[in-house]
Amino acid sequence: MTEYIEIRGARENNLKSISLRIPKRRITVFTGVSGSGKSSIVFDTIATEAQRQLYENFSFFVRSFLPRYPQPDADSIDNLSMAVIVDQKRLGGGSTSTVGTITDIYTLLRLLFSRLGQPPAGYANAFSFNDPQGMCPECNGLGRKTGVVWEELIDRSKSLNEGAVRVPFFAGWESTSFAASGLFDNDKKVADYTSEEMDMLLFSKPRKYKLRIGDGSMNATFMGVVEKIEKAYVRRDIKTLSERTQRAVEPYLRPRPCPLCKGARLSQAALASRIDGRNIAHLAAMEVGELVSLVESIRGDAVAAPVVAMLVERLQHMVDVGLEYLSLDRPTDTLSGGESQRVKMVKHVGSSLVDVMYVFDEPSIGLHPRDVHRLNELLQKLRDKGNTVLVVEHDPDVIKVADHVIDVGPGAGRAGGEIVFEGPYEGLLGAGTLTGRYLTRALPIKEAPRPPKGSLPIRNARANNLQDVSVDIPTGVLVAITGVAGSGKSSLINESFLPQHPQAIVIDQAPVGASSRSNPATYTGVMDDVRKAFATANQADAGLFSFNSKGACENCKSTGVIYTDLAFLDGVKTPCEVCQGRRFKDEVLAMKLDGRSISDVLALTVHEALTFFRVREIIRKLQAMSDVGVGYLTLGQPLSTLSGGEAQRIKLASELHRKGNIYVMDEPTTGLHMSDIGHLLAIMDRLVDSGNTVIVIEHNLDVIRNADWIIDIGPEGGNKGGRVIFEGTPVQLLEASGSLTSRCLRPREPAAA
Repeated sequence: MTEYIEIRGARENNLKSISLRIPKRRITVFTGVSGSGKSSIVFDTIATEAQRQLYENFSFFVRSFLPRYPQPDADSIDNLSMAVIVDQKRLGGGSTSTVGTITDIYTLLRLLFSRLGQPPAGYANAFSFNDPQGMCPECNGLGRKTGVVWEELIDRSKSLNEGAVRVPFFAGWESTSFAASGLFDNDKKVADYTSEEMDMLLFSKPRKYKLRIGDGSMNATFMGVVEKIEKAYVRRDIKTLSERTQRAVEPYLRPRPCPLCKGARLSQAALASRIDGRNIAHLAAMEVGELVSLVESIRGDAVAAPVVAMLVERLQHMVDVGLEYLSLDRPTDTLSGGESQRVKMVKHVGSSLVDVMYVFDEPSIGLHPRDVHRLNELLQKLRDKGNTVLVVEHDPDVIKVADHVIDVGPGAGRAGGEIVFEGPYEGLLGAGTLTGRYLTRALPIKEAPRPPKGSLPIRNARANNLQDVSVDIPTGVLVAITGVAGSGKSSLINESFLPQHPQAIVIDQAPVGASSRSNPATYTGVMDDVRKAFATANQADAGLFSFNSKGACENCKSTGVIYTDLAFLDGVKTPCEVCQGRRFKDEVLAMKLDGRSISDVLALTVHEALTFFRVREIIRKLQAMSDVGVGYLTLGQPLSTLSGGEAQRIKLASELHRKGNIYVMDEPTTGLHMSDIGHLLAIMDRLVDSGNTVIVIEHNLDVIRNADWIIDIGPEGGNKGGRVIFEGTPVQLLEASGSLTSRCLRPREPAAA
């Protein structure tokens, strides 16, 4: 007998009081256009309520340390299981977090070396670069030692009295302390210093001196310029400091491998301990695909056998999700959103828990079409263990493996929020919904590509896994950079091409803003023109029409809500009783433009605003947002609530008016419904026709089919990639041998469509 998660009267965000029965222990895929309400159902309603109810089982004291989840706006939500949420948020963790530590694979590796390593170095923590017993004492386990570029901080042509020490992030008293120390001839040019004097100025260890203050004196400590900077900023993880401090200090620091551990992060005792001639750093630096077979060959006693078996299982899970090209020592903050999500999956695949509800947010992001089957097998494996799997997805190949499909729509924003189809995949194909119509539709291949106007050369690129790559990127055309995950696409463009062309406009998936005060209107510049229009119509100061300035409601400080802290209970958020949640002062709300207040205008969607405004500049910017497929967003929606794909398209909208430039787009189809790919291609074509060069890193086959020129990197990921496999047009790619992209392109050709 099938059990169901039952939802009645869900009204979160744009949901229109929907009711659902979602089968448990099945794969259910939620489809629909961007902004239709998929995430509102899966994340804001189901996952949020599951987390909230789980945390309610803990004591008030424990709950005070846990995230607080509001109760979703729904009449009832029943039969939930514990939720494991695997989203697209990038993994942070700073300099000491790696793929190995985040997946716990490195923990098993440490345990193995503590059992079998010769000579023995101690317990497992003796092999940890995050533990004082195992970390390199020279670099504190960071693997890199940052040196101070003192030549840029000392003007050798001046004396101390003339301001020879010019460290911009020193306080005034710090800069003058060198002259006040009494250790130097303050009128002597630094260029004339003896080696001993120079050594004291730069590298002197702390020493006491008497600092004169008026008629008296006080004890003070003198340190050399380099010693002072290293103590304050180098002998600690600089990423723990504020962004402002990092920006001020980093130009004068140059990282280099630690001279003691040579970048391995570990103590000499840990590095001396080996298994079959290799130390733990060697194994952590190997690609996972190669490490699996090496670990399998390790023979030890009965105590080590279970560790080896578990290591092999965990490593194989990484291979199964398409991450065989990563190494365990790869820092987690260098992973893409798609890689971060798949790394999170690895932690859960080997779990023995059953009847868990796994929630995935577009898990196919960043996966080459060749590797999507691996993801599907992972989802099926989780289901077969007796778990409920909920997936928000746009990829037809993932939708195909669903036991149950829920299509949300019919449109986006206010035009969505309804269930337009529920049932099996086969039923969706004939349902007539937007998703159903586009599932088996593929755009035709471009037969007549544009001729290039010139070329931008890349010579002898060796970043990361690139193998001395030299390639010419044609200008005045749409160029697609393709290849499997980890093949070197991003290394070629982001690390080899962009440093040579800093004027290029980069549109990636980094968040556009995390503030509730920033919205599509402010980011694209529409708000400036709207404020001017209101100011002109009402003969008033334009600053009044900004909730970040003079017009803000003073009671709620322009947030629109009042937060009430209930100590150990969940806080309560209520609409501001003065502005009624509209964020502006009453006198500002009384001023109208064509019958609408500034608050009314911010509540308009982009599509609605297009019919409301008559100002040419406003219409141009609004049309750009509509063209990139975010016309359903309201002008005042906080940017912090946007998905990665929506954020990328907002960036694109803000740059569409620029001409004669190079555009670099990193997987712009992320978060896009199949029906919107054609709109995105039209925008790219418009940019190229306006004289721009558009370079797109992409896996989507429809985008690849419609490029003018394709550069395929591969053939595989990691050290099996990093070479140019193919250069040419889409038609030529169909005949290319040795290209995995070519193989995937052929069967999707819509010969009979």
